[in-house]
Amino acid sequence: MSDRTGAEWRKSSRSNGSGGACIEVADNLPARVLVRDTKDRDGGTLTFAPDAWRAFVGFAKQG
Repeated sequence: MSDRTGAEWRKSSRSNGSGGACIEVADNLPARVLVRDTKDRDGGTLTFAPDAWRAFVGFAKQG
């Protein structure tokens, strides 16, 4: 499991109050971006290099 010490989590801006499929991202740590499922915060955490995360988000925004 990735070290999550000091991670400042924020919920996706696409989340709503009905508890749908949401993720949280912590991008304040050096050299990594952490992603987890809001419904299972103690479950697995994905770890991305910052460049890979930016590429993923850019691709997702294209639809």
